[in-house]
Amino acid sequence: MKKNILDNFNLKGKMAVITGTTKGLGQSMAEALAEAGANVVALDRSDNPYLANFCANLGVNFKRIRMDLMKDSEKDVESVIDSIIAEYTRIDILVNNAGISRRGEVHEFNYDDWLDVMQVNLTAPFLLSRAVSRGFIIQRSGKIINMASMLSFQGGIRVPSYSSSKHGIVGLTKSFAVALGPYGVNVNAIAPGFMDTDLTLPLQQDTKRNASILQRIPTGRWGRGEDLKGILIFLSSSMSDYINGAIIPVDGGWLTT
Repeated sequence: MKKNILDNFNLKGKMAVITGTTKGLGQSMAEALAEAGANVVALDRSDNPYLANFCANLGVNFKRIRMDLMKDSEKDVESVIDSIIAEYTRIDILVNNAGISRRGEVHEFNYDDWLDVMQVNLTAPFLLSRAVSRGFIIQRSGKIINMASMLSFQGGIRVPSYSSSKHGIVGLTKSFAVALGPYGVNVNAIAPGFMDTDLTLPLQQDTKRNASILQRIPTGRWGRGEDLKGILIFLSSSMSDYINGAIIPVDGGWLTT
């Protein structure tokens, strides 16, 4: 019997590790991984019983490991990845989703805010990607999906650390793609547009800024977590095996205008 093409998107039996799932885009993406059949390990600072119940109802395994990506050391990251492999034998998918932002004028931007954003948005994805890549090289397979942004392409307004970190994610994605591609590993990034999340609340609450943003988005609305589910599952599945080092916008057409 000929295999249905939709079967190639099935992640049943895969082990996915994802950061930042307590709410927003991360929660939606964790849902998507579970809906596609993957077992999920969430790395978060706080608990979210919703996801545990969601995964249980789907019959997939779920575990939350408490991590603070702003504070955890290189050794902490290595230890967590080693513990996941020890318990589940392997990791198949890493989604570097967690991110923070701090706002301020460039000429007076707080140095500690700069360091915090870089730690969570860029250093943590590097450490996690490096840690899983060792197992990926041995098993000669694996998927790393990073979260880029529209500000991976633009300077932004009053977010110098965020924009710089998201430009850095592009470089990180491409560097790992070049290095791991020969081992059958795919490293790509999703670049969400203006999404309805806590991070964008200041923009949504700014009447003039909100109107100017919506005017430029051809689809005429802010994005939602559900808008990332399809591309995430595609990049996590065998259907994306020949896509490597790509930065894929999910922006309602923002970059076209």
